[in-house]
Amino acid sequence: MAITTLEGTVNFRDLGGLPLSGGGTVNSGVLYRSDAIAGLTPHGLEELAGSGISVIVDYRTPAEQQMAPDRLPAVNTFLKLDLPLLEGAFTAMAQQEMQRASLSGDRAAAARAVQAAVGQLPTLGEVYTGMLQHAAPEFAQSARAVSATGPGSATLVHCTAGKDRTGVAVALILDAVGVETGAIVADYEASERNLAGAWAEKTLGMVTALGIPLNDEIITLATKAPAGVIRAALAWVEENHGSSAEYLRFGGLSDAELSDLRSRLRD
Repeated sequence: MAITTLEGTVNFRDLGGLPLSGGGTVNSGVLYRSDAIAGLTPHGLEELAGSGISVIVDYRTPAEQQMAPDRLPAVNTFLKLDLPLLEGAFTAMAQQEMQRASLSGDRAAAARAVQAAVGQLPTLGEVYTGMLQHAAPEFAQSARAVSATGPGSATLVHCTAGKDRTGVAVALILDAVGVETGAIVADYEASERNLAGAWAEKTLGMVTALGIPLNDEIITLATKAPAGVIRAALAWVEENHGSSAEYLRFGGLSDAELSDLRSRLRD
């Protein structure tokens, strides 16, 4: 049975119900997306235990996982796929640099580390292009995980915010199975609304605590999900690979797995 909430997250949702080109909708209770599940409440753990989710794909780096390990119900056995993607983890990377400098006891070195990190920050669009250039095998493995689940089982994909790495992965899968582009973009944009408020304030507070001055680009990197960015990512895929399906094939997804993916997600 599909679930609609996971208490202790702010950016969780079922991808079921999205419209397919040519008619029909995505099946519910097959693919979920979320921010980190490190803060699940006792009720959230119960929801996860009863959700049918059997596979969890985590795009966070080892440093992110160490700072906030997934919280999972003890009554279930999950297949956990760790597919770390460095792109999209700029806050964690900046924190690592700060920690290294702080351990040295040299405040000036810490300040230099921050300035160096800020000077090298990419735009959000550049982050997505970098992911697409380097992570085709990881994205194909994510799609493979969804395709391999049986009836009554589901896959949850997440990173820290559930916005960037998760957003690109989900967009590729949805596009490959024929979801209308407008619906893919609208689902991506929903992350910005879900993250607004306390979550965004806490995240931006972490950034400023590292000594990083806030500007529009950093705020966008950390908390925003502009429609133009995901549209540009899908356009890059089309220009360089022809389609999201061909991109996933490039990453190693077989024709049979692509067919299974479509069967699992298409109503």
